[in-house]
Amino acid sequence: MSHHDVHPVRTAAVRLYGRRVVLRPLVPPDFSGWSEVRRRNHEWLTVWEPSRPANSPDPSTDREAFSARCALRDRERQSGTAYAFGMFVDNTFAGEVNLNNVVRGAMMGGSVGYWIDQARAGHSYTSEAVVVLSRYAFEELGLHRLEICIVPRNANSHRVVAKLGLRNEGTAERYLEINGTWEDHVRYGFTSEEWTARRDEFAAAWL
Repeated sequence: MSHHDVHPVRTAAVRLYGRRVVLRPLVPPDFSGWSEVRRRNHEWLTVWEPSRPANSPDPSTDREAFSARCALRDRERQSGTAYAFGMFVDNTFAGEVNLNNVVRGAMMGGSVGYWIDQARAGHSYTSEAVVVLSRYAFEELGLHRLEICIVPRNANSHRVVAKLGLRNEGTAERYLEINGTWEDHVRYGFTSEEWTARRDEFAAAWL
């Protein structure tokens, strides 16, 4: 048994199922699949992501950095501040969908982020994963509101929310640092009332 196996199994055991995608927390043995996809998609992904701090090791090439990333995600899940999942299609790693910045109290909300292997894009796997994650957020975690924030020119990400018919709440100027620039973001909102009203429609289409 390696020292990586001593995390509590219970948090890593979460499995969420859509019609075609399975979501589960990443674990250190996922390194080879994750790093292959990340390296192959470097140009496709990094233009839409926050800059990595200059001195920090790259988890896509450094196995220990990836294991540390998994351990951090486990701690976030245990503390209830974020819920990160690998997206698997046909038992193969295909991308990630994350529920970040979870806040309780008067807000009861969080923000959803996602990315997919370019080779898998165009099949609505990410839209399906967002529905699966939303069901978990509303029905298991008891949250009231999710938001998805997208750089205006990121057409692929807008297609994900367009397929789901989520509500555009307007544009927040210079909202997040992306690839070294403070970028505007279009904010899409999704509340538990909307989930309840549309649950059967989502389930029929995606679950």
